[in-house]
Amino acid sequence: MTQSRAMSLIEAATNVVVGYVLAIATQIVVFPWFGIEAALVDHLAIGLAFIGVSLVRGYLLRRLFEWIRVASHSGDRAGHEEPELHRR
Repeated sequence: MTQSRAMSLIEAATNVVVGYVLAIATQIVVFPWFGIEAALVDHLAIGLAFIGVSLVRGYLLRRLFEWIRVASHSGDRAGHEEPELHRR
């Protein structure tokens, strides 16, 4: 069973959203430990700056590992199966 590109995108997006919420909560707790004071809007902006990068990273890594999985099961590095020989 393979994962479609659309499901890879949905998985990556879900991962980014959950990560974003956790990052904001972590920043609110950890920044003061280092003497960094930031308003909530600043925390949200900092988190938003990384959303695009995280989404692309997650999607590309998922597709890379899917390509590796398919290639390793097909026997060649291009991910294509050998054509069947026709018998007479």
